[in-house]
Amino acid sequence: MAIDSVYASSPPFQTGPSGHPRHFYLAVDRLQFKMQTVVELVDLVARRPCLPIVVCCSTRDDLDSLCSSLSALPFLSSSALYSDLAEDERAFVLEKFRQVTARWNQMNHGGAPNEDEAGKDERSHMIIVTDACLPLLASGELPLNAHLLINYELPAKKETYGRRLATCLTADGFVINMVVGGEVVTLKSIEESSNIVMQEMPMQVSLLAKSCQLCFTVRASHGIHLTLNWLMFIYVYQYMSFFSEQGSWPFMLFDWMKHSFIFVFY
Repeated sequence: MAIDSVYASSPPFQTGPSGHPRHFYLAVDRLQFKMQTVVELVDLVARRPCLPIVVCCSTRDDLDSLCSSLSALPFLSSSALYSDLAEDERAFVLEKFRQVTARWNQMNHGGAPNEDEAGKDERSHMIIVTDACLPLLASGELPLNAHLLINYELPAKKETYGRRLATCLTADGFVINMVVGGEVVTLKSIEESSNIVMQEMPMQVSLLAKSCQLCFTVRASHGIHLTLNWLMFIYVYQYMSFFSEQGSWPFMLFDWMKHSFIFVFY
């Protein structure tokens, strides 16, 4: 199941006709919950073969923590760009990631991969990078063109946010901004000054990670199987959660849905 179709099956996650990136924010109550939330989120999306992902952070300490926390995920191959990385090593990391993005485009926009692609590593690939080490477009480095950008730390300035987009994300990609507490003010400031709309993702990523690993199957009465993806579940969860009264029909419908779905893995 291509991640494009995963997003497309749920209206809030569709890419607009102009091909502009879609922006979301994921709020967590406390700083200490942010890392685990990111790990669970990446563990979900990385199950899509060859998905190119970039995670941006502000400091080397956060970069090291992310590398350590994400390195154990079985569906993910990760690399890091940092200030004291040798020039040839940096070039190798960038070139390897471009190969992943090219393969992603081939798989999702150019039909089935050719025979030479068979047997290659199909793990999703991630680059973790600080703002100081983003690709230097003015020096001739090419943008990363990832399909998913995760801002682990929200930049304080819209210029930094814009630079992350320009250097890391493809034109029809998705951005997920991690937000803690008072950072909502900064988020709204970037949203207004950059003339973009950021939609909220539900906070219960931990619940979703335990409940549905990417897709679930509903067994109909006549043996028909309807397969839905985890982002559709997020969409349903997000909008059903607005009806908080236990006795309301939307709440009861959603409660039935939660207990009726048979969750399956890739």
